[in-house]
Amino acid sequence: MGSPLYRRIAQQIKDEIEEGRWKEGESIPTELHLSKQFDASRVTVRQAIKLLVEEGLLEKIQGSGTYVKEQKIEHNIFELISFTEEMRSLNKEPINKVMDFQLIEPEDQVKRMLKLKDGDQVFYVRRQRLVDEVPYVLEDTYLPVDLFPNLSYKIMTGSKYDYIEKEVGKKIKDSFQEVIPVLPEEDIARALMVDTETPILKIRSYSIFEDGTVFEYSENHFKSDEYKFTLRASRP
Repeated sequence: MGSPLYRRIAQQIKDEIEEGRWKEGESIPTELHLSKQFDASRVTVRQAIKLLVEEGLLEKIQGSGTYVKEQKIEHNIFELISFTEEMRSLNKEPINKVMDFQLIEPEDQVKRMLKLKDGDQVFYVRRQRLVDEVPYVLEDTYLPVDLFPNLSYKIMTGSKYDYIEKEVGKKIKDSFQEVIPVLPEEDIARALMVDTETPILKIRSYSIFEDGTVFEYSENHFKSDEYKFTLRASRP
């Protein structure tokens, strides 16, 4: 016995979305239009839409209508959570692929951000952050050797913040971030699987412990087709 008609209609609507005929963020056709398109009652169409709302492909906005839901990850820049924590909160299991791990004497900009003295060294780590084998973020991070003498390649394949808080025993307080839209350099574009003409979002950030010590400087490159950045502004 075949699947119910409303499920078959739901699958056809999914196909329309995947093939780009229904665009993310746009309102869907009316129930009347869909009942004619699929030669089904409005009740059946309504069941199909309800199923897709439950699956997260469509969203109903009270008093406005039903829309194709944007599938970008919504990143709140006022919330200080790691990539691993963010993905797990969305029931996704991230993978951190370490592409470079070096002990270096940093350039002046990094030295200034981390408030280092001449001769101080840092760990430079480049990580590709993936979900379901798709790269979402390319991270370049610099961590002072004096603060993290036991840092290793293996540690950086996991959650950096977990290591800092649970193993090093330090409490992270704040991160200061600057967001810049850029065209990626060739090596960054290759790691994110985009071309060099595709804009990405670059975030420069430095983070501090509760005692005010700057412990990290990072440059994160986000795929703009996977991420959107949100903030909430309150009127005083």
